[in-house]
Amino acid sequence: MTTEKNIILNTLKVNQKIKRIAYQIYESNSNEKEVIIAGIVGNGYLFAEKLVEILKEISSLKVTICLVKINKKKPLAPITTTLTVADYKNKSLVLVDDVLNSGTTLIYGVKHFLEVPLKRFKTAVLVNRNHKKYPVKADFKGVSLSTSIKEHVHIDFTDKEINVYLI
Repeated sequence: MTTEKNIILNTLKVNQKIKRIAYQIYESNSNEKEVIIAGIVGNGYLFAEKLVEILKEISSLKVTICLVKINKKKPLAPITTTLTVADYKNKSLVLVDDVLNSGTTLIYGVKHFLEVPLKRFKTAVLVNRNHKKYPVKADFKGVSLSTSIKEHVHIDFTDKEINVYLI
């Protein structure tokens, strides 16, 4: 059996979505001096890098990127970050992942950051699949898709291209 890939967003459209999300993050943090962009390991971090790049172009905010290491197969395992608690305490933080599917990864990421007082806390995803089993939402999203549970969203991040597929 072969799996057929249907392209949902091509590189141009993905870049437009990323730019729009970056502007939304900037608008919601326009009164801040600094924002932390915390990307979940894998494509979430690659998406976060793109957001940081654009935020640095369009704003005067100090933008700091943080890698959030979550074991997606064992989300109860300890979560670590490349920043110390002191680095993001009482600051504005945006937790970033590529796809919001069931909400498991995002909710455990949210839980980790809620253990520290933050000035503002938001979430961003490139694709929201609307299959949540946890009460977590994306404050900033590129596209919302109503898909069947059997379908899978795959994002290819390469140096020059970013494509979103429904498989």
